[in-house]
Amino acid sequence: MMTDPFMLARIQFASNITFHILFPTISIALGWVLLFFKLRYNKTADRKWSEAYQFWVKIFALTFALGVVSGITMSFQFGTNWPGFMQTVGNIAGPLLAYEVLTAFFLEATFLGIMLFGAQRVSNRVHTLATLLVAGGTTLSAFWIIALNSWMHTPAGFKMIDGKAHASDWLAIIFNPSMPYRLTHMLIASGLTVAFLVAGISAYRWLRKDRTPAVIAALKTGVTVAALLIPIQILVGDLHGLNTLKHQPAKIAAIEGIWKTERGAPLLLFALPNESELANRYAIGIPQLASFVLTHDWKGELKGLDSFGDKRPPVAPLFWGFRIMVGIGLLMLAVSWMSAWQLRRRGDLAPWLARALVVMSFSGWVATVAGWYVTEIGRQPYLVYGVLTTADAASTVPAAMIASTLAMYLVLYAVLIAAYIAVLFHLARKAGDRKDDAKYPAPSVPVPPSQLIQY
Repeated sequence: MMTDPFMLARIQFASNITFHILFPTISIALGWVLLFFKLRYNKTADRKWSEAYQFWVKIFALTFALGVVSGITMSFQFGTNWPGFMQTVGNIAGPLLAYEVLTAFFLEATFLGIMLFGAQRVSNRVHTLATLLVAGGTTLSAFWIIALNSWMHTPAGFKMIDGKAHASDWLAIIFNPSMPYRLTHMLIASGLTVAFLVAGISAYRWLRKDRTPAVIAALKTGVTVAALLIPIQILVGDLHGLNTLKHQPAKIAAIEGIWKTERGAPLLLFALPNESELANRYAIGIPQLASFVLTHDWKGELKGLDSFGDKRPPVAPLFWGFRIMVGIGLLMLAVSWMSAWQLRRRGDLAPWLARALVVMSFSGWVATVAGWYVTEIGRQPYLVYGVLTTADAASTVPAAMIASTLAMYLVLYAVLIAAYIAVLFHLARKAGDRKDDAKYPAPSVPVPPSQLIQY
């Protein structure tokens, strides 16, 4: 494998996308959390909301910066390692990527400066508007990227002419069959990632005896958002699975470990898929449940991997990636609901539960990466499903060159991730040691005398 340029190129792109996706997953939802803090401050004139904003806007800026630079690095690989992609579907992929830059990235980059540095230079209304536009820009960016990625899974609205894809219906391209499900699933995943990050970092400050109103407000915000979003995500995930069964049945067969077409397929809780034997070892499952979940019929038929010949994805990564994602989701459900119940009933958290939130600060990353692997590996052997195989899009770059850059990327990414996490907890410790003296514009409502005394 280490001398195969094709496999090295796949590993390199996987490492880049894995690193990159971590940061947009946070910045997309964190922008809206910041807007919520800002609006609460405007309405109540309570300083705790402005302090929460001041703390988390620093993390947003750091996250946004890492997301931008990692995205640029990733895009270079389209030309170096995967030239066949743009040569074949560039007439569709190129405009969608351009729309993302022109309508979303420019919006974010322009107003981010006002959001970060304009608090003392513009009115409170303008500063709030800048926060809104940055939050909207991050979501618009996700819209265009998910539109392209979804089209690669469920291509529509195009025709092939001389081996190249040409757009025939842009609305069908953008709103392809899987796009609404993928976009909703990704946006909620971003919300959950940020909810547990905000709750986890706030719980870390709380355990360090930083019990300021800003910390409690952020903690309650994170826990509440998580508790509300996780059941919705479970429902959306089920709908997304039904859509995938319709358009990519081979992926579902790999996820469920179904080797031969069968009726009343069990839902496997544990198994060791063996591709050489086309069977599962040590399987533990619930009879007929997979058929019921996917077809709403206890005796529903599910196609097995044997129906797809050599056009099927590897089984083990999908089987385990899906179960990791679901397992983290169930853990999120339990921890968020228990935390919300304690905060509502007691107004406080048990120390063990606060520690659990700290441990789960980056649980959203784990679930997102696992889900992303299921999505992307499940498309194999295609790069664009049914249109372009991954092998046909690969370049002829020598293995040694790819291996050297891959090693550099892996080392750099490991250092950056460790530094990012360390900085977040460093900011949390410093915030508890001293007060931030930065001033934000006065809210548009009158400030009560009691608040004036606090200032």
